[in-house]
Amino acid sequence: MKKKILLITPPYHSGVVESAGTWLNLGYVYIAGSLRKAGYEPDIYDAMSYFHDYNEIKKRINDSKPDVVATTAITASIYDALKILEISKEINVDIVTVLGGIHPSFCWDEVLKDNHSIVDYIVRGEGEITLPELLNCHYAKGDISKVKGVSLWSGERPIATARRDFIKNIDELLPAWDLVDWSIYSYRPKAESVLAIVSSSRGCDQQCSFCSQQLFWERTWRARSPENFVNELEHLRNRYGVNVAMIPDENPTLDRTRWDKILDMLIEKDLGIDLLMETRVEDVLRDEDILWKYKKAGVVHIYVGVESVDQSTLEMFNKNVKVEESKRAISLINQHDIVSETSFVLGIPEETKESIANTVELAKHYNPDMAFFLAIAPWPYADIYNQLEPYISTKDYSKYNLIEPVVKPISMDIEEFAQELLNATRFFYMNKLERLELMSPYKKEFMLSVMKLLMDHSYLAKEIKGAIPPEVKKCLDNLKSLSPIP
Repeated sequence: MKKKILLITPPYHSGVVESAGTWLNLGYVYIAGSLRKAGYEPDIYDAMSYFHDYNEIKKRINDSKPDVVATTAITASIYDALKILEISKEINVDIVTVLGGIHPSFCWDEVLKDNHSIVDYIVRGEGEITLPELLNCHYAKGDISKVKGVSLWSGERPIATARRDFIKNIDELLPAWDLVDWSIYSYRPKAESVLAIVSSSRGCDQQCSFCSQQLFWERTWRARSPENFVNELEHLRNRYGVNVAMIPDENPTLDRTRWDKILDMLIEKDLGIDLLMETRVEDVLRDEDILWKYKKAGVVHIYVGVESVDQSTLEMFNKNVKVEESKRAISLINQHDIVSETSFVLGIPEETKESIANTVELAKHYNPDMAFFLAIAPWPYADIYNQLEPYISTKDYSKYNLIEPVVKPISMDIEEFAQELLNATRFFYMNKLERLELMSPYKKEFMLSVMKLLMDHSYLAKEIKGAIPPEVKKCLDNLKSLSPIP
């Protein structure tokens, strides 16, 4: 009989991502495909997207009777992930528990020291090859130390096996799309949407000092072929009715020749899929002559990371970009009637109320359609951690969510800084609402949708609702096209 593997997402919510949509865990889709190929029976249980609590999770584990429970964690969700494994062991101590993701990949020793009674194995890095090999070895009672990319408790201490190389050809991976419950995934600004997350590449070759991605991928980048990527989008549309797809890559446009071919193929196939993506300021500037192709290919939303309006801060962040380049990139995106989004990372020790106010004013000048003012999170494995450590106010990882400040600026206390972050967002969006009539019809409708979402479903609700002009509130009340959140 095949061993049953239950892949569970932690029930973690911050009030940010869930305000815009319900997003599947793409990593599980790939890992499930590899597990099935290796002879296992995987099941994906997206407890986060179902908005299930621990009692519901416990019932699902009880009912499923899995042989293995695997979960994943970013820093902010590590406690939720560990709780899932604790519940699994309470149900049946023989359930094999596996933990993966960014935080345990770097902090495996800390996790195992404190939780080795509930964590059997940690998978470091990519899991598609490691997890099937690990389970094969476990059930064959083999030597786990020979399985690359694993950490575990051995004797009286945590140990790590040799590092596993990255998968060379990601075109060969077989995602298990049939295991996805498509009914729960939607992009709320678009009525009757079916949302997929579809990766075109893996990795990041940059050196941003506050970021975890370039560390996780060891500053490498690998891409799927244009044919493989576009054909998958077509399959998802035809088979599952997908009409919105987010490309979660840190830099899908790194190779201009490849990206240009992807755009040409998307234009030729005319899939009718709205594409949401992230890219770099430099690539937007590089692609000025083909941004029309982005629009025609279905790209409706582009996020670029501005991070700061101060050049010295950008240099501290190791952002290889000039402030004036960021403004031009946003202007180019806007010129093509594509929704522009960015973020500003605030809260370095030298931050002041005046510097935050200056950031907000310049953010208005940059004129992105959406902007988020985030509290810097001192990931314990990030390059900038040692510089921030003297100012860290808490080691409670659940607060490392980019919303709750955990680094105390020298001139403010934590409560003051938290309020300044909320004020920054309120001032920015009130300015956007005052300029509604200057927007294109498409962007005006989008902005009203976004404001309704922020008011009803996000951590910003109180701040936004308290400052909505009556005439705008009337427009929002009349907006009926948004999908309700569970």
